[in-house]
Amino acid sequence: MKHILIVDDSAVMRRSLRTLLEKGPDWDVCGEAENGCEGVDRAQKLHPDLIVMDLVMPVLNGIEASRLLKRLMPATPIVMFTSFTDPYIKATALAAGPDALIDKAEGATALLNSIQGLLVSEIATPADSAA
Repeated sequence: MKHILIVDDSAVMRRSLRTLLEKGPDWDVCGEAENGCEGVDRAQKLHPDLIVMDLVMPVLNGIEASRLLKRLMPATPIVMFTSFTDPYIKATALAAGPDALIDKAEGATALLNSIQGLLVSEIATPADSAA
C-alpha cells in the first residue's frame, strides 16, 4: 500500500482528491493538510510515499513548502497540482523541487498518470541501486 498526503487549502479539492486517489491501485490517503506549514508538519509525522501539493495556500505556499520538504525529505516525490498556468509561476514552482507539476485543467488522468509514474519509479529505485 502506498500512502499519499494531500496538501490543499480547499476542503472540496481535498475531498475530491481523496476520493479519486483512493480508487488507485494500492493507494491510501494517509492524511490531509490545508496549508503548506501544516503539510510539512504532517509529512514529517506520516512519512507518505508521495505528496500532492497545491501552489497557492495560506500560511506557507506550495513553492516554499515543496522547497522545505525537498530539504527535509528529499526522496519523497511531490506532485504540484495547480490551476496557475503562468509560465513564470510554473518555472518558479518547478525550481522549488517538485517531481512533477500538473495543471488542474489537464484533469484527473494527468494527475493519476504522474502519480503512478512516480510511485513506480520510487519502487524501482532501491532495486536498481542494489544491482
